[in-house]
Amino acid sequence: MNSNTVRLPARLPAARRRALSTAAAAVALAAGPALLAAPMAHATGGGEGRASAVVLRTDLDVSLLDKTVHVPLKATLNEVQAPASARKTALTVTLDGVEQGRPVSVLTADVATAKATADARRAEGHTNLAHATLHVPGLPLLSLIEVEKVTSRAVCEAGEQPVAEANLLGRVTVLGKRVTLTAGGPTKVDVPGVGEVTLDLSTTRTTSRTAAATALALTVSVNPLKANVADVTGTVTLAEATCESPTAPPKPAEARTVGVQPQSAGEPQQANLAETGGSSLTPYLAGGSLALLTAGSAALTLTRRARAARGRG
Repeated sequence: MNSNTVRLPARLPAARRRALSTAAAAVALAAGPALLAAPMAHATGGGEGRASAVVLRTDLDVSLLDKTVHVPLKATLNEVQAPASARKTALTVTLDGVEQGRPVSVLTADVATAKATADARRAEGHTNLAHATLHVPGLPLLSLIEVEKVTSRAVCEAGEQPVAEANLLGRVTVLGKRVTLTAGGPTKVDVPGVGEVTLDLSTTRTTSRTAAATALALTVSVNPLKANVADVTGTVTLAEATCESPTAPPKPAEARTVGVQPQSAGEPQQANLAETGGSSLTPYLAGGSLALLTAGSAALTLTRRARAARGRG
């Protein structure tokens, strides 16, 4: 059986046994504060990041011809959020009950992908839309907008500056008119007898921990006067991605060595011993060391006397 108990030999003289017991007690006294001074280790981690992505979001108000009924058109296509990995690839959005009860195909596309992932190190949102056509009620034969390809991406890594990117590639057609978009500001398209659309291209925003990217944002105001629809107003967002950085884990505290550092004669003593290399445990260590020295001297003296007595005997 394993044991840490130390037993003294029975044949030792009583005086010597008392001296060794005193020395052992002094060692324990000196070691006790040092063991108490050892810091405890704590394992802590950071929090997960967040990400989202959506291919299409509409916030439109459809007013019927009599102006007494307003039908909200709030639709999303492939909206995903994370911490858990998520991905959607639906290609169409249909709205019922607007054009005299007939369904309206709001968006059709060859590719419409939204993906969001997040963990303790990285969060990312990403969208990809290709060969897409967007319709609003009242304009069954005329598309609100047609795009060849738009993408957005937002990446947030712990401890790094977030990144946001948005791109529009290829041709863009608005209300039947081919337009050229610039990143310098909004582009307005006005079609007499149909309506007006204002487009913001590739907008991005970043902070120290967040990022957001939108490939296209449309402000819509059209007057179809067809299919019992008088006005369609509101906003449309194409290819949006956002992220928030994970919380970085705290840095471990540096271990401090308890010791005594030399000081010059002219240096004033400070009340805070931590600044000189000492600590509140220093008096205990000094007292234990003094007790150990005294006990050792006593044990040595008693041993010498015992040997001398045996020699005389």
